[in-house]
Formats: sequence, C-alpha cells, structure tokens
Amino acid sequence: MARRSISIRVADIRDAVEVVCVYVDSWNMGFGNRMPIIEPDPARIERWRHDLSDATPTRWWVAVRENFVVGFVGIGPCRDPIEPGLGELDTIAVSPSVWHTGVGKELMVVALDGLRELGYRSAALWTLSNYPLGELFYVATGWRLNGASRDDGNQVRYDHDLRLVT
Repeated sequence: MARRSISIRVADIRDAVEVVCVYVDSWNMGFGNRMPIIEPDPARIERWRHDLSDATPTRWWVAVRENFVVGFVGIGPCRDPIEPGLGELDTIAVSPSVWHTGVGKELMVVALDGLRELGYRSAALWTLSNYPLGELFYVATGWRLNGASRDDGNQVRYDHDLRLVT
C-alpha cells in the first residue's frame, strides 16, 4: 500500500476544531482506561482556539493529509520553572487512524528543529507514566527518561539534548 503524503504547516485558530478531534481521539485511544474519556465539547474547542492563537508563547504546527488535520505538535518555553532556558514539547498528538505511518516522527522533527531555532539546548516533556506506546515513540525520537515524576508518580519527565540530531 502506498503511503499518502502529508504536509506540515503552522497552525492557527481555524484549526481548533480539527485539533480537538485529533486530541480527543488520540487521548481516548492512547490512554485507554488509565484516564477518563474526554469529549470534543465547546469549552475544549475554545481553549484550543486560545492555545493556537498568538496569545501564548507556544508555537504550533499541524500535519495535514488529504485536507484533514491528522496530527499536531506544540513547543515553547518550559512551563515548569525547572531550569532557565529549558524548552518544552507541550503536546504532540496524532489521529489513531494514522498511527505508525510516520506522521508523529515528522511532527517531532519539526518540533525539535523549532526548539533549536528558538535557541534551546535542551527540552523536557511530561507524559503519563507506564505508558509503553508513548515511551517507545519518545525513546525512538531521541528523548530519555530523566527520573523526575509528578502527580504522585502518574507523570514522568523525558529530556532531549537538542545539540544532538536524531
């Protein structure tokens, strides 16, 4: 079966509804019974409109296939005051219908390049602990578990040395 190509472009508020659909589907399928089921409700859509606007320091991109958003990624300064100058992978999500097709890896390349362009030498991300699907993806894209946890151990931190190209 031939791979259908994707394009990656800067996201904006017009993408909010499709971003929410990808986010909700990815969350519900990926986290399974470990997290509560979420819905694409109006409040969530409005929150994403704000997040995708220029009102926040986070930069967002969407992956588009056949005119539909199938994934997205956001980067910016670390939201936790862990160490000055630390970047953060805010969120990366891919529609389950295109998991394991390279969309996530292409988005990660854009995110890591974006962090480097912003001058970060290292970055962090937080994700659910004991989440094998996420762990495999993050490790394959150059992230390393750093041992920190929060939320009573329910979330773990990964770090990426941005001076290394993966």
